Amino acid sequence: MTTPPKPTNRLADETSAYLRQHMHNPVDWWPWGEEALARARAEDKPLLVSIGYSACHWCHVMERESFEDPDTAALMNELFVPIKVDREERPDVDQIYMDTIVRLQGHGGWPLTVFCKPGGEPFYAGTYYPPEPRHGLPSFQELLRGMHRAWTEERGQVDESARRILAALDERPRGMAEEPAGTGLLVRAASQLLESADLTHGGFGGAPKFPTPTNLELLLAAEPHLPPAEARAARDFLRLSCDEMARRGLYDQLGGGFHRYCVDDHWGVPHFEKMLYDQGQLVRVYADLWRRTGAADEGLVWPVLETAGWLEREMRAEDGGWYASQDADSEGVEGKFYVWTPDEVDEVLGRERGGAFSRAYSVDRPGNFEGANVLWDRERGPREGYTAERSELLQARAERIAPGTDTKRVTAWNALTAGGLAYAGSVMNRPPLVDAAAATVDFLLSRVRDPQGRLLRVFAEGRAKLPAFLDDTAALLSACLDLFRAGAGERYLPAAVAVAEQLVERFFDPDEGDLFLAPSDGERLPHRPRSDHDGATPSSAGLAVLGLLRAAALSGREDLRRPAERVLRSHAFVLERAPTAYPTLLRAAAWAEQGLSVAVVVGDATGHDTRALAARARHVLAPEEAVIVVPEGRDVEGLDPAWTKGRDQRDGRATAYVCRGLHCSLPITEPAELVPLEPGA
Repeated sequence: MTTPPKPTNRLADETSAYLRQHMHNPVDWWPWGEEALARARAEDKPLLVSIGYSACHWCHVMERESFEDPDTAALMNELFVPIKVDREERPDVDQIYMDTIVRLQGHGGWPLTVFCKPGGEPFYAGTYYPPEPRHGLPSFQELLRGMHRAWTEERGQVDESARRILAALDERPRGMAEEPAGTGLLVRAASQLLESADLTHGGFGGAPKFPTPTNLELLLAAEPHLPPAEARAARDFLRLSCDEMARRGLYDQLGGGFHRYCVDDHWGVPHFEKMLYDQGQLVRVYADLWRRTGAADEGLVWPVLETAGWLEREMRAEDGGWYASQDADSEGVEGKFYVWTPDEVDEVLGRERGGAFSRAYSVDRPGNFEGANVLWDRERGPREGYTAERSELLQARAERIAPGTDTKRVTAWNALTAGGLAYAGSVMNRPPLVDAAAATVDFLLSRVRDPQGRLLRVFAEGRAKLPAFLDDTAALLSACLDLFRAGAGERYLPAAVAVAEQLVERFFDPDEGDLFLAPSDGERLPHRPRSDHDGATPSSAGLAVLGLLRAAALSGREDLRRPAERVLRSHAFVLERAPTAYPTLLRAAAWAEQGLSVAVVVGDATGHDTRALAARARHVLAPEEAVIVVPEGRDVEGLDPAWTKGRDQRDGRATAYVCRGLHCSLPITEPAELVPLEPGA
C-alpha cells in the first residue's frame, strides 16, 4: 500500500532547510515577509515569530512537542499569524528579537519565541516552552492563551510594552572616552581575559564551554605588546586551549572539524552540531599560534589539515562553496552518529587493535555519554600513532545514518572559512588550502550577486537570494584581502576594494558615525539593527573596520579609512568601559593606532628568490598585515602606486621592502633579514 503524501504548508516553497523541516507541521506557517504582516493587519492578530536554525537541537524538540501537535497548532492558527524564521538567512530579524529577549530577560537562545504587533513590533519574548508546565515555565499552550488574552483585553499595555522595547533597542551608551582606543586598551583587555581563563582545561568560563575564537585572536594580537611574563602566560594558555580543544570532545577525532560547543567545562561532551563558521576561525587561530611559537609544533598542524579535509569531503558543494552546518541529531538521537562502545570498536578493528585504540581514546564500558563514548585522545601522542585505526573507524561510521546537512551556502560563513584557509595555507606552505579558499571566494564573487552586482546572503538550490548583510560584506572583504596576502592572485585586491566601497555605501551611516547590520536599501523593519556582537562569529562592525583599514592601507583610499576611524571614535566609550566585550573591534582599534605593516616584494612571482622572500614576509607579519608581490616596474590594479614607486630590485635579485606608514626598511634580499617594523620605527 502506498503511503499518501503528508500535507504541506507554505514553507514547502522555501529553500531554507530549517523552514522546510517545518513544512509538514499542521501550523499554518508563513515565511517572514510583507504578505504575513499584511495578513496580521487585516485580521488584527498578533504575530507569533518562531526563530531557529536547522542544526538546533532544542528547535527540533519544540517542533516535536508543540508544532507537530494538532491541538497546539490549531490554537496557534486561530489566535496568531505564525511566522517561521531561519536565523541564518535573516540575521537582521533575529538580531532585533534576540536583542529584545536579552533586554527583557538578560539572556537568550534558540528556539526564540516572540510575540509582536502586526507591524513586527515585539511586546513579549521567550525561548523554548515545554508542552506541560516545567521548571517554572508555563506550557506553550498556556503561553499562547495568555498572549491572546493580553492582545484582546489589555491592548494598551501591549502597545506600551512594544513602545518601551523599541525605545530600549534604540538606546546607545553615551559618554566620552578618556582616551582613544588603541594598543593600551588591547593590553588591558588581554590581561582581563587571562584573569578569567581556565588554566586547567583551557578556554573561558564553565559549562557550557564555547571555543570563542574572537577572544583567542585578541590574545594573539596582544601577545607582542604584553610584558614578557604575561606574554609567556598568554602563549601557554593559548597552547593549552588549542591542545584541549583538539584532543577532547570538541573535536571530531575521526572525521576532523570542531563541534559547536561542549556541555561541560573540560571539553568532554560536545553539543554535536558542526557549524561552518567555527572552522575557518579556529583554523586561523591554530595557524597563527603555530607561526608565533616557532612553526615546529605538529600538534597545531594536524587539526588544521584534518579540518580542511573534512570540509572538502563532507561540506564542499558541487556547484560552489561550503554547506552551512551538520546537525547534532541522527535518527532523532543527539550524538548517535559520533559515539562508540568497546564492542563497536572491536567489531571494526578486532579485539587486540580495538582494545589498544579504546584505551588510547577513552572508550570503556561505563561510557562518558549516555552509555557510549565520545572519543578523547587520552594518550596525546603523535597523530600518526593511530592513523589506520581512525581511518577504518571513519569508514565504518560512514555506514551509519548521518546527521542532516544544511546545504545552503551562507556568504559570511563561506568567506570566514575561506579567509582562515587562505591564511593557514600560506603560512604553513599548504597550497591546496589556498586553492580551496580561492575557489570559494570566486564562487561568491561570481554567483552570489544580484543582477546589479550587489552581494547576496544565501545560495541554495541553484540560486542566490536575500540582500547581503554587514557580516557577509565584511567577511568577504577580509577573505579577498587574505587571498591577496596569500599570493592567490592580484585580482583579489580590486575585488576587495569594490567590496569595501559597497560596504561603506550600504552599511555606514555618516550621521550616526556607525555601521548597521542591515543595508540602507534593504527591507524596512520596525528597528534597524546595528552590528551584531562578538560571539560565535566576529562582530560585523569590528570585522568591517578591520577590513576597511586593511583595504585603505593598500589602496591609499582615504574614503575607506575615514569611515573606519569614525566608527572607532563612536565606539570609544563602550570599548573603554568593557574592552573584553568587543575583541574584534578592539583589534581594529589597535591596528588603527599602530599602522599596518606592508611587505613589498619586487621580482618575478615564479622565481625561487621571490617566493622565498614572500614566504618569509607572510610568516613574520601578522595576519592582518599585507604582502605585495609585484614585478619590477609594473603597477597592480587597486594598489596605491606609492607602494611600488622607487622599489627596485638590487643586483638583479628579488628585493623586499617592509614599510609601516611612511617608514620603510632598506632593501632586503636575504629572507632571514626580513623582519617587521616596530610601530613608530
